[in-house]
Amino acid sequence: MRTGKSAVMATALLLAACQTWGPTWSELSGARYTSVAPDRRPAILISVGSEAIGSVTPYRVAPGTYRVVVQSPVHDKFPGSTQEMTLAIEPCQRYYINAQFEDPVRPVWKPVIDYVEPIAGCTTGSK
Repeated sequence: MRTGKSAVMATALLLAACQTWGPTWSELSGARYTSVAPDRRPAILISVGSEAIGSVTPYRVAPGTYRVVVQSPVHDKFPGSTQEMTLAIEPCQRYYINAQFEDPVRPVWKPVIDYVEPIAGCTTGSK
C-alpha cells in the first residue's frame, strides 16, 4: 500500500513540474552551432525576462521581446562574467546564444546569436 501511495505522489509531482506548451513556442540554447568563428564559446544562459533558466537547455519560452542574461565561460584563467542582451524572439525558432571574445587571451566579450533554426513540429498558426 505504501508503494502505491509513493508512486501516485511521484506521478503528481512530475505532472505538476511539466510545462504545457501549445503548438507555438521558441527555444534558447547556449550550445555552439557553428565552429567557424574564432574565439567564440558556448554560453551559460542565466535568465530570460524574470524566469531563471537553470540547467534546462534548450529552454522553451513564449515568443516576445525579452532581457536575456548570459554568462561567459572561463576564458584564459579569467572567471566568467555576465552580460545582458535584449532579444526579440520569433515563434518556432531556436536561438543559439554564445559568448564572442575579442581575442584568445583577454576576458572582453559580448553575447551573440550564433545561429537561428526553425523548430520541427512547431506551428505558427498561419498557413
